[in-house]
Amino acid sequence: MLITNATLITWDDPNAIVTGGALYVEDGAIVELGSASALEAKYPDAERIDARGQLVMPGLICAHTHFYGAYARGMAIPGDPPRDFPEILHRLWWNLDKALDMDAVRASALVCLVDAIKHGTTTLFDHHASPNAIEGSLDAIAGEVERAGLRAVLCYEVSDRDGLDKARAGIDENVRFLNAHTDHPTVRATFGLHASLSLSTETLRECASSVGRETGFHIHVAEHEADEEDSLKQHGKRVIHRLNDLDILRPKTIVAHCVHIDDAERAVLHHNRTWVTHQPRSNMNNAVGAMAFDTMMAEGLPVLLGNDGFSNAMWQEWKAAYLLHKVAHRDPRLANGADIAQMAITNNSALATQFFGAPVGMLRPGARADIIFVDYQPFTPLTAGNLPWHILFGFEPSMVTTTIVEGRVLMRDRQLTTLDEAQIARDALALAPGVWERYERYATGR
Repeated sequence: MLITNATLITWDDPNAIVTGGALYVEDGAIVELGSASALEAKYPDAERIDARGQLVMPGLICAHTHFYGAYARGMAIPGDPPRDFPEILHRLWWNLDKALDMDAVRASALVCLVDAIKHGTTTLFDHHASPNAIEGSLDAIAGEVERAGLRAVLCYEVSDRDGLDKARAGIDENVRFLNAHTDHPTVRATFGLHASLSLSTETLRECASSVGRETGFHIHVAEHEADEEDSLKQHGKRVIHRLNDLDILRPKTIVAHCVHIDDAERAVLHHNRTWVTHQPRSNMNNAVGAMAFDTMMAEGLPVLLGNDGFSNAMWQEWKAAYLLHKVAHRDPRLANGADIAQMAITNNSALATQFFGAPVGMLRPGARADIIFVDYQPFTPLTAGNLPWHILFGFEPSMVTTTIVEGRVLMRDRQLTTLDEAQIARDALALAPGVWERYERYATGR
Protein backbone atom coordinates (compact mmCIF):
# COMPACT_ATOMS: atom_id res chain seq x y z
CA MET A 1 0.00 0.00 0.00
CA LEU A 2 1.31 3.43 -0.95
CA ILE A 3 -0.37 6.43 0.68
CA THR A 4 0.29 9.50 -1.45
CA ASN A 5 -0.50 13.21 -1.55
CA ALA A 6 -0.26 13.41 2.26
CA THR A 7 0.86 15.86 4.88
CA LEU A 8 2.63 13.42 7.18
CA ILE A 9 2.73 14.02 10.95
CA THR A 10 5.22 11.48 12.26
CA TRP A 11 4.95 11.96 16.07
CA ASP A 12 8.46 10.52 16.02
CA ASP A 13 11.28 11.92 18.16
CA PRO A 14 11.53 14.68 17.12
CA ASN A 15 8.12 15.16 15.57
CA ALA A 16 8.16 16.18 11.93
CA ILE A 17 5.60 17.42 9.42
CA VAL A 18 6.28 16.37 5.83
CA THR A 19 4.24 18.13 3.14
CA GLY A 20 3.77 16.45 -0.22
CA GLY A 21 4.60 13.20 1.52
CA ALA A 22 3.97 9.52 0.96
CA LEU A 23 4.09 6.37 3.07
CA TYR A 24 4.76 2.82 1.90
CA VAL A 25 3.29 -0.06 3.92
CA GLU A 26 3.97 -3.78 3.61
CA ASP A 27 3.02 -6.76 5.81
CA GLY A 28 1.38 -4.51 8.38
CA ALA A 29 4.43 -2.31 8.92
CA ILE A 30 5.67 1.03 7.65
CA VAL A 31 8.57 0.43 5.29
CA GLU A 32 9.41 3.92 4.10
CA LEU A 33 8.21 7.50 4.16
CA GLY A 34 9.32 10.48 2.13
CA SER A 35 8.33 12.63 -0.78
CA ALA A 36 5.40 11.47 -2.87
CA SER A 37 7.33 11.80 -6.12
CA ALA A 38 10.22 9.64 -4.90
CA LEU A 39 8.06 6.87 -3.44
CA GLU A 40 5.68 6.78 -6.39
CA ALA A 41 8.67 6.18 -8.65
CA LYS A 42 10.12 3.54 -6.31
CA TYR A 43 6.86 1.57 -5.80
CA PRO A 44 5.00 1.93 -9.13
CA ASP A 45 2.97 -1.27 -8.69
CA ALA A 46 1.74 -0.69 -5.15
CA GLU A 47 -1.94 -0.21 -4.41
CA ARG A 48 -2.39 3.51 -3.93
CA ILE A 49 -4.53 5.52 -1.56
CA ASP A 50 -4.71 9.22 -2.33
CA ALA A 51 -4.85 11.19 0.92
CA ARG A 52 -5.93 14.27 -1.06
CA GLY A 53 -3.70 16.55 0.98
CA GLN A 54 -5.12 15.47 4.34
CA LEU A 55 -3.05 15.09 7.49
CA VAL A 56 -1.78 11.50 7.79
CA MET A 57 -0.67 10.57 11.29
CA PRO A 58 -0.45 7.62 13.71
CA GLY A 59 -3.71 6.25 15.09
CA LEU A 60 -4.70 7.40 18.56
CA ILE A 61 -4.21 5.24 21.66
CA CYS A 62 -6.49 4.89 24.71
CA ALA A 63 -4.62 3.64 27.77
CA HIS A 64 -7.64 2.82 29.96
CA THR A 65 -11.22 2.09 28.94
CA HIS A 66 -14.23 -0.08 29.80
CA PHE A 67 -16.13 -1.52 26.84
CA TYR A 68 -18.63 -3.11 29.22
CA GLY A 69 -19.90 0.31 30.31
CA ALA A 70 -21.61 0.94 26.96
CA TYR A 71 -25.01 -0.09 28.31
CA ALA A 72 -24.94 2.69 30.90
CA ARG A 73 -25.69 5.28 28.22
CA GLY A 74 -29.11 6.78 28.98
CA MET A 75 -29.66 4.51 31.98
CA ALA A 76 -31.48 5.89 35.02
CA ILE A 77 -30.17 4.95 38.47
CA PRO A 78 -33.14 4.11 40.73
CA GLY A 79 -33.73 6.46 43.66
CA ASP A 80 -32.00 9.70 44.51
CA PRO A 81 -28.84 10.63 42.59
CA PRO A 82 -25.66 9.09 44.05
CA ARG A 83 -23.93 11.48 46.45
CA ASP A 84 -20.34 10.43 45.71
CA PHE A 85 -18.20 7.99 43.81
CA PRO A 86 -18.58 5.06 46.23
CA GLU A 87 -22.35 5.32 45.75
CA ILE A 88 -21.87 5.41 41.97
CA LEU A 89 -19.86 2.18 42.19
CA HIS A 90 -22.38 0.41 44.39
CA ARG A 91 -25.54 1.64 42.69
CA LEU A 92 -24.49 1.79 39.04
CA TRP A 93 -21.37 -0.11 37.98
CA TRP A 94 -21.49 -3.06 40.36
CA ASN A 95 -25.06 -3.77 39.31
CA LEU A 96 -24.58 -3.15 35.60
CA ASP A 97 -21.63 -5.52 35.31
CA LYS A 98 -23.68 -8.28 36.97
CA ALA A 99 -26.45 -7.71 34.41
CA LEU A 100 -24.19 -8.59 31.45
CA ASP A 101 -24.46 -11.97 29.76
CA MET A 102 -22.10 -13.08 27.01
CA ASP A 103 -24.23 -11.57 24.26
CA ALA A 104 -24.19 -8.22 26.03
CA VAL A 105 -20.42 -8.49 26.54
CA ARG A 106 -19.96 -8.86 22.79
CA ALA A 107 -22.47 -6.14 21.93
CA SER A 108 -20.98 -3.60 24.34
CA ALA A 109 -17.51 -4.27 22.93
CA LEU A 110 -18.71 -3.91 19.35
CA VAL A 111 -20.38 -0.52 19.80
CA CYS A 112 -17.18 0.78 21.40
CA LEU A 113 -15.07 -0.63 18.57
CA VAL A 114 -17.25 1.11 15.98
CA ASP A 115 -16.80 4.33 17.95
CA ALA A 116 -13.02 3.82 18.04
CA ILE A 117 -12.69 3.25 14.30
CA LYS A 118 -14.80 6.30 13.49
CA HIS A 119 -12.71 8.51 15.75
CA GLY A 120 -9.28 7.19 14.80
CA THR A 121 -8.49 5.37 18.05
CA THR A 122 -6.58 2.31 16.89
CA THR A 123 -5.20 0.85 20.14
CA LEU A 124 -7.26 0.34 23.30
CA PHE A 125 -6.40 -0.99 26.77
CA ASP A 126 -9.70 -2.44 27.99
CA HIS A 127 -10.56 -3.38 31.57
CA HIS A 128 -13.50 -5.80 31.62
CA ALA A 129 -15.99 -6.99 34.26
CA SER A 130 -18.98 -9.34 33.93
CA PRO A 131 -19.27 -11.39 37.15
CA ASN A 132 -22.06 -13.59 35.79
CA ALA A 133 -20.24 -14.25 32.51
CA ILE A 134 -16.56 -14.57 33.39
CA GLU A 135 -15.24 -17.68 31.66
CA GLY A 136 -14.52 -16.97 28.03
CA SER A 137 -15.46 -13.28 28.27
CA LEU A 138 -12.00 -12.14 27.14
CA ASP A 139 -12.16 -14.51 24.17
CA ALA A 140 -15.54 -13.02 23.23
CA ILE A 141 -14.12 -9.49 23.32
CA ALA A 142 -10.94 -10.54 21.50
CA GLY A 143 -13.00 -12.09 18.72
CA GLU A 144 -14.80 -8.80 18.13
CA VAL A 145 -11.53 -6.83 18.27
CA GLU A 146 -10.11 -9.12 15.59
CA ARG A 147 -13.27 -8.77 13.48
CA ALA A 148 -13.08 -4.98 13.76
CA GLY A 149 -9.37 -5.04 12.93
CA LEU A 150 -8.29 -2.86 15.85
CA ARG A 151 -5.43 -3.35 18.31
CA ALA A 152 -6.19 -4.02 21.99
CA VAL A 153 -4.78 -5.16 25.32
CA LEU A 154 -7.44 -6.98 27.37
CA CYS A 155 -7.86 -8.10 30.97
CA TYR A 156 -10.54 -9.25 33.41
CA GLU A 157 -11.23 -7.24 36.57
CA VAL A 158 -10.58 -9.49 39.60
CA SER A 159 -12.50 -8.42 42.70
CA ASP A 160 -13.67 -9.99 45.96
CA ARG A 161 -16.92 -8.01 45.90
CA ASP A 162 -18.90 -10.92 44.38
CA GLY A 163 -17.34 -13.68 46.48
CA LEU A 164 -14.21 -15.79 46.42
CA ASP A 165 -15.42 -18.19 43.74
CA LYS A 166 -15.82 -15.36 41.24
CA ALA A 167 -12.53 -13.81 42.28
CA ARG A 168 -10.81 -17.11 41.51
CA ALA A 169 -12.72 -17.41 38.23
CA GLY A 170 -11.42 -13.96 37.32
CA ILE A 171 -7.87 -15.01 38.12
CA ASP A 172 -8.27 -18.10 35.94
CA GLU A 173 -9.67 -16.03 33.06
CA ASN A 174 -6.70 -13.66 33.18
CA VAL A 175 -4.12 -16.44 33.36
CA ARG A 176 -5.72 -18.47 30.57
CA PHE A 177 -6.00 -15.46 28.27
CA LEU A 178 -2.48 -14.29 29.05
CA ASN A 179 -1.06 -17.67 28.10
CA ALA A 180 -3.01 -17.70 24.83
CA HIS A 181 -2.04 -14.19 23.69
CA THR A 182 1.70 -13.85 24.18
CA ASP A 183 2.45 -13.17 20.53
CA HIS A 184 -0.85 -12.34 18.82
CA PRO A 185 -0.23 -9.51 16.32
CA THR A 186 -3.08 -7.25 17.44
CA VAL A 187 -4.51 -8.63 20.72
CA ARG A 188 -2.40 -8.89 23.85
CA ALA A 189 -3.21 -9.36 27.52
CA THR A 190 -2.46 -8.04 30.96
CA PHE A 191 -3.89 -8.96 34.40
CA GLY A 192 -6.93 -6.98 35.59
CA LEU A 193 -7.66 -5.98 39.19
CA HIS A 194 -10.46 -3.73 40.41
CA ALA A 195 -9.04 -1.64 43.26
CA SER A 196 -7.43 -2.08 46.65
CA LEU A 197 -10.75 -1.47 48.43
CA SER A 198 -12.36 -4.57 46.89
CA LEU A 199 -9.35 -6.92 47.04
CA SER A 200 -8.19 -8.89 50.07
CA THR A 201 -4.53 -9.46 50.81
CA GLU A 202 -4.99 -13.18 50.08
CA THR A 203 -6.50 -12.51 46.66
CA LEU A 204 -3.78 -10.02 45.72
CA ARG A 205 -1.10 -12.50 46.76
CA GLU A 206 -2.74 -15.19 44.66
CA CYS A 207 -2.84 -12.83 41.67
CA ALA A 208 0.80 -11.84 42.07
CA SER A 209 1.97 -15.45 42.37
CA SER A 210 -0.14 -16.75 39.47
CA VAL A 211 1.99 -15.05 36.80
CA GLY A 212 5.66 -14.30 36.30
CA ARG A 213 7.14 -10.88 37.04
CA GLU A 214 7.22 -10.05 33.34
CA THR A 215 3.42 -9.70 33.55
CA GLY A 216 1.97 -6.47 34.84
CA PHE A 217 -1.41 -5.56 36.30
CA HIS A 218 -4.11 -3.06 35.32
CA ILE A 219 -5.75 -1.64 38.46
CA HIS A 220 -7.68 1.42 39.66
CA VAL A 221 -5.85 3.40 42.35
CA ALA A 222 -7.11 6.19 44.60
CA GLU A 223 -9.78 7.37 42.19
CA HIS A 224 -11.65 8.60 45.30
CA GLU A 225 -10.49 9.14 48.87
CA ALA A 226 -12.41 6.00 49.87
CA ASP A 227 -9.68 3.79 48.38
CA GLU A 228 -7.01 5.40 50.56
CA GLU A 229 -9.25 5.48 53.63
CA ASP A 230 -10.05 1.78 53.30
CA SER A 231 -6.40 0.84 52.88
CA LEU A 232 -5.34 2.86 55.92
CA LYS A 233 -8.15 1.44 58.05
CA GLN A 234 -7.82 -2.20 56.95
CA HIS A 235 -4.07 -2.45 56.37
CA GLY A 236 -2.42 0.49 58.10
CA LYS A 237 -0.84 1.86 54.93
CA ARG A 238 -1.75 3.86 51.87
CA VAL A 239 -2.80 2.10 48.66
CA ILE A 240 0.44 2.40 46.69
CA HIS A 241 2.50 1.11 49.62
CA ARG A 242 0.11 -1.81 50.05
CA LEU A 243 0.27 -2.74 46.39
CA ASN A 244 4.05 -2.36 46.39
CA ASP A 245 4.39 -4.69 49.37
CA LEU A 246 2.28 -7.28 47.53
CA ASP A 247 4.37 -7.11 44.31
CA ILE A 248 1.63 -5.57 42.16
CA LEU A 249 3.62 -2.53 41.00
CA ARG A 250 5.78 -3.71 38.12
CA PRO A 251 7.25 -2.17 34.94
CA LYS A 252 4.21 -3.32 32.94
CA THR A 253 1.63 -2.39 35.59
CA ILE A 254 -0.92 0.31 34.75
CA VAL A 255 -2.50 2.21 37.66
CA ALA A 256 -5.58 4.20 36.66
CA HIS A 257 -6.52 7.62 38.06
CA CYS A 258 -4.20 8.17 41.09
CA VAL A 259 -6.19 11.29 41.96
CA HIS A 260 -5.54 11.04 45.72
CA ILE A 261 -2.04 9.60 46.03
CA ASP A 262 0.56 11.60 47.97
CA ASP A 263 4.21 12.53 47.40
CA ALA A 264 5.59 9.31 48.89
CA GLU A 265 3.28 7.19 46.76
CA ARG A 266 4.38 9.01 43.61
CA ALA A 267 7.99 8.26 44.53
CA VAL A 268 7.20 4.54 44.76
CA LEU A 269 5.53 4.60 41.34
CA HIS A 270 8.52 6.40 39.86
CA HIS A 271 10.95 3.92 41.40
CA ASN A 272 8.99 0.96 40.00
CA ARG A 273 8.55 2.56 36.54
CA THR A 274 4.79 1.98 36.85
CA TRP A 275 2.44 3.58 34.31
CA VAL A 276 -0.26 6.05 35.49
CA THR A 277 -3.39 6.78 33.43
CA HIS A 278 -5.39 10.00 33.49
CA GLN A 279 -9.11 10.08 32.61
CA PRO A 280 -10.21 13.72 32.96
CA ARG A 281 -13.78 13.45 31.62
CA SER A 282 -14.51 10.58 33.99
CA ASN A 283 -12.93 12.35 36.95
CA MET A 284 -15.09 15.39 36.32
CA ASN A 285 -18.22 13.29 35.83
CA ASN A 286 -17.65 11.40 39.08
CA ALA A 287 -16.59 14.57 40.95
CA VAL A 288 -13.51 12.85 42.37
CA GLY A 289 -11.05 15.70 41.83
CA ALA A 290 -8.01 16.29 39.64
CA MET A 291 -4.76 14.33 39.77
CA ALA A 292 -1.45 16.17 40.33
CA PHE A 293 -0.82 16.18 36.59
CA ASP A 294 1.84 18.88 36.39
CA THR A 295 3.71 17.51 39.39
CA MET A 296 3.70 13.99 37.96
CA MET A 297 4.93 15.21 34.58
CA ALA A 298 7.68 17.31 36.19
CA GLU A 299 8.79 14.29 38.23
CA GLY A 300 9.05 12.17 35.08
CA LEU A 301 6.21 9.78 35.86
CA PRO A 302 4.92 8.07 32.70
CA VAL A 303 1.43 9.57 32.72
CA LEU A 304 -0.91 8.16 30.05
CA LEU A 305 -4.27 9.24 28.67
CA GLY A 306 -7.36 7.03 28.83
CA ASN A 307 -11.10 7.61 28.70
CA ASP A 308 -12.56 5.26 31.37
CA GLY A 309 -15.36 4.20 29.02
CA PHE A 310 -16.29 7.62 27.69
CA SER A 311 -16.38 7.93 23.90
CA ASN A 312 -13.25 6.91 22.02
CA ALA A 313 -12.92 10.42 20.61
CA MET A 314 -9.56 10.88 22.30
CA TRP A 315 -9.05 14.50 21.24
CA GLN A 316 -11.99 15.29 23.49
CA GLU A 317 -9.98 13.78 26.33
CA TRP A 318 -7.02 16.01 25.37
CA LYS A 319 -9.25 19.07 25.65
CA ALA A 320 -10.74 18.00 28.97
CA ALA A 321 -7.29 17.46 30.47
CA TYR A 322 -6.08 20.81 29.15
CA LEU A 323 -8.99 22.62 30.82
CA LEU A 324 -9.55 20.59 34.00
CA HIS A 325 -6.29 21.42 35.75
CA LYS A 326 -6.52 25.12 34.91
CA VAL A 327 -9.94 25.50 36.45
CA ALA A 328 -9.28 23.14 39.39
CA HIS A 329 -6.29 25.23 40.50
CA ARG A 330 -7.26 28.58 38.90
CA ASP A 331 -3.91 28.69 37.13
CA PRO A 332 -3.83 29.03 33.31
CA ARG A 333 -0.21 27.86 33.21
CA LEU A 334 -1.11 24.31 34.17
CA ALA A 335 -1.56 21.35 31.79
CA ASN A 336 0.55 22.91 29.04
CA GLY A 337 -0.34 21.69 25.55
CA ALA A 338 3.13 20.20 25.08
CA ASP A 339 2.63 18.11 28.24
CA ILE A 340 -0.79 16.98 27.02
CA ALA A 341 0.86 15.78 23.80
CA GLN A 342 3.68 14.11 25.77
CA MET A 343 1.06 12.17 27.74
CA ALA A 344 -1.35 11.32 24.93
CA ILE A 345 1.13 10.66 22.14
CA THR A 346 4.65 9.90 23.41
CA ASN A 347 3.77 8.10 26.63
CA ASN A 348 0.78 6.21 25.20
CA SER A 349 2.96 5.15 22.28
CA ALA A 350 5.67 3.88 24.66
CA LEU A 351 3.08 1.81 26.56
CA ALA A 352 1.66 0.23 23.40
CA THR A 353 5.16 -0.43 22.07
CA GLN A 354 6.07 -2.23 25.31
CA PHE A 355 3.09 -4.55 24.96
CA PHE A 356 3.36 -5.26 21.22
CA GLY A 357 7.14 -5.49 20.95
CA ALA A 358 7.33 -3.16 17.93
CA PRO A 359 6.86 0.61 17.58
CA VAL A 360 3.19 1.62 17.79
CA GLY A 361 1.92 5.18 17.59
CA MET A 362 4.48 6.79 15.30
CA LEU A 363 5.26 7.02 11.60
CA ARG A 364 8.73 5.63 11.04
CA PRO A 365 10.22 2.65 9.18
CA GLY A 366 9.58 -0.50 11.22
CA ALA A 367 6.57 0.89 13.10
CA ARG A 368 3.23 -0.89 12.86
CA ALA A 369 1.03 0.63 10.18
CA ASP A 370 -1.68 2.12 12.42
CA ILE A 371 -2.59 5.28 10.52
CA ILE A 372 -5.39 7.83 10.33
CA PHE A 373 -6.30 10.56 7.83
CA VAL A 374 -7.55 13.84 9.27
CA ASP A 375 -9.38 16.41 7.15
CA TYR A 376 -8.10 19.50 8.95
CA GLN A 377 -7.54 22.67 6.93
CA PRO A 378 -5.48 25.08 9.05
CA PHE A 379 -5.97 28.80 8.49
CA THR A 380 -2.89 29.70 10.57
CA PRO A 381 0.60 28.20 10.22
CA LEU A 382 0.81 24.56 11.33
CA THR A 383 4.22 23.44 12.60
CA ALA A 384 5.60 20.57 14.64
CA GLY A 385 5.95 23.02 17.53
CA ASN A 386 2.41 24.36 17.58
CA LEU A 387 0.59 21.17 16.54
CA PRO A 388 -0.68 20.38 20.10
CA TRP A 389 -2.56 23.70 20.17
CA HIS A 390 -4.05 23.10 16.73
CA ILE A 391 -5.35 19.79 18.10
CA LEU A 392 -6.66 21.37 21.30
CA PHE A 393 -8.42 24.29 19.62
CA GLY A 394 -9.07 23.10 16.07
CA PHE A 395 -9.33 19.32 15.72
CA GLU A 396 -12.69 17.60 16.01
CA PRO A 397 -13.36 13.82 16.11
CA SER A 398 -15.49 14.06 12.96
CA MET A 399 -12.42 15.12 10.99
CA VAL A 400 -11.08 11.55 10.93
CA THR A 401 -11.89 10.17 7.48
CA THR A 402 -9.78 7.00 7.19
CA THR A 403 -8.54 4.50 9.79
CA ILE A 404 -5.90 1.83 9.10
CA VAL A 405 -4.50 -0.80 11.49
CA GLU A 406 -1.68 -3.21 10.59
CA GLY A 407 -2.01 -1.93 7.04
CA ARG A 408 -5.68 -2.97 6.88
CA VAL A 409 -8.22 -0.28 6.00
CA LEU A 410 -11.00 -0.26 8.62
CA MET A 411 -12.65 2.96 7.47
CA ARG A 412 -12.20 4.78 4.18
CA ASP A 413 -13.76 8.17 3.47
CA ARG A 414 -15.84 7.74 6.65
CA GLN A 415 -17.27 4.39 5.51
CA LEU A 416 -16.52 1.44 7.79
CA THR A 417 -15.15 -1.57 5.89
CA THR A 418 -14.96 -4.28 8.58
CA LEU A 419 -18.07 -3.65 10.68
CA ASP A 420 -21.72 -2.97 9.88
CA GLU A 421 -22.44 -0.03 12.19
CA ALA A 422 -26.21 -0.02 11.65
CA GLN A 423 -26.58 -3.75 12.32
CA ILE A 424 -24.38 -3.57 15.40
CA ALA A 425 -26.54 -0.75 16.78
CA ARG A 426 -29.73 -2.72 16.08
CA ASP A 427 -28.35 -5.83 17.76
CA ALA A 428 -27.16 -3.89 20.80
CA LEU A 429 -30.51 -2.12 21.08
CA ALA A 430 -32.39 -5.43 20.97
CA LEU A 431 -30.39 -6.67 23.97
CA ALA A 432 -30.67 -3.44 25.97
CA PRO A 433 -34.11 -4.01 27.57
CA GLY A 434 -32.97 -7.32 29.04
CA VAL A 435 -29.73 -5.81 30.36
CA TRP A 436 -31.58 -2.86 31.89
CA GLU A 437 -34.22 -5.13 33.43
CA ARG A 438 -31.54 -7.27 35.09
CA TYR A 439 -29.72 -4.14 36.23
CA GLU A 440 -32.94 -2.80 37.78
CA ARG A 441 -33.42 -6.05 39.72
CA TYR A 442 -29.89 -5.92 41.10
CA ALA A 443 -30.12 -2.18 41.85
CA THR A 444 -33.43 -2.41 43.72
CA GLY A 445 -33.02 -5.86 45.26
CA ARG A 446 -36.38 -6.94 43.85
